[in-house]
Amino acid sequence: MASDTISISEEHSIETQGIERVSPKTRVHVRISDNFTIWFSANLVISTVALGAIAIPIFGLGFWDSAAAIMLFNILGSLPVAFFSTMGPKLGLRQMTITRFSFGWGGAVIMALFNVAACTGWSAVNAIVGGQLVAAVSGGTIARPVAILIIVVLTTIFSIYGYKHVHRYARYAWIPAAIIFLILLIIAGPKVSIIPTPALGIAEIASFISFGGAVYGFATGWSSYAADYNVKQPEETPASRVFWLTFLGVAIPCTVLEIFGMALTTAYKESGGDLLAAVARPLGGFGNILLLLLALSIIANNIPNAYSIGLSMQVLGKSFQRVGRIMWSLFAAVFYLLIAIPAAPNFNNTLSDLLLLITYWLGPWGIILIEEHFIFRQGQYNVEDWNRPEKLPVGWAALISMAFGLLGVYLGAAQVLFVGPIANLFNPPYGMDIGFELGLIFAGIAYFFLRRMELALTGR
Repeated sequence: MASDTISISEEHSIETQGIERVSPKTRVHVRISDNFTIWFSANLVISTVALGAIAIPIFGLGFWDSAAAIMLFNILGSLPVAFFSTMGPKLGLRQMTITRFSFGWGGAVIMALFNVAACTGWSAVNAIVGGQLVAAVSGGTIARPVAILIIVVLTTIFSIYGYKHVHRYARYAWIPAAIIFLILLIIAGPKVSIIPTPALGIAEIASFISFGGAVYGFATGWSSYAADYNVKQPEETPASRVFWLTFLGVAIPCTVLEIFGMALTTAYKESGGDLLAAVARPLGGFGNILLLLLALSIIANNIPNAYSIGLSMQVLGKSFQRVGRIMWSLFAAVFYLLIAIPAAPNFNNTLSDLLLLITYWLGPWGIILIEEHFIFRQGQYNVEDWNRPEKLPVGWAALISMAFGLLGVYLGAAQVLFVGPIANLFNPPYGMDIGFELGLIFAGIAYFFLRRMELALTGR
């Protein structure tokens, strides 16, 4: 196994280990509360506020139905993240490497590419959100593209140090963000108005479910690299504590800040989208300092993307594994920078479309891994087979099931450019986005039967 670090001082070393299994004898990460703070810091950021802010102006919901969708779908979206997090200490493997035990060697390559695309998309969105706020605080002195570049550079610098330093940063990053959000809440609270819930009908139900899909996508988007951040904790780490700390670390900040973002759209309707800047304006220069700190807090959200993208690239094959995680993270930073700058002007639509796109593939992928764990392996893995293609499943059952899941997505998707046949049955011509529900159901049913056939035919 590759050595964990290269540095004279281990305390400030850069992690060089990639997707190799972490031996139980070398796991020294015993702070179980890190399962909470890594996700709490990652979600207590302005991107979460921005998601809540699309509920009323984009989806046409009212106040209370928006809040209900936020609470319900954050609970649902946090559950897969919490479950997959329990597999890190148990197996000592990264999340995309665990995928090999369902999809096989070749299938995991395809899923890793999906994850690379997801990490890239999230990174671009976060850079846009942070860059917009930096540009707003500067009063236009710092152009939006330059501000986005600043966010990308800072994110990349912090992410390359690796696992230990990611957790160290997350333990404290949430504190200033929480204080600032509390100050802004006190200022904005008296201005919030209750937008009436639209009359119950197919249009209202469609908007509720479609917005819920975006909320679900934001929360469950962490599931494809959940195990990456506790893989160095001891095998005997209690799974129940890992589960609930992770669940709360995702669900609490997502629910609170999305409701906050939604409420701001009722209080600052003339803000032109710069909601947080409008809230802080009465504080003058001090408000600008707070906004700048919030813009920089986006780093806590982007670090997991930048870190895990390198690990996903190594899953593509042994030749990719020979290229260090750090180099892949640097390549990715350049790539998502080139995406973020042109996408920034159409940010609201970019955000909602991206969240639903992420939800679409994660639903089928997640249910396949869950069925493999509970039904076919009953929690038992020969972890030493993680890098041996001949010992892993062939993977055709998972790939065909994934195809069925994507068929369900096609039938149930309701996007600006396309509305699926089943989605169009409800609320035409806009449709009701049930792509993630149908994707999960189709893939789950298919894998239940196809995996049995694969085992009978191949024995693995």
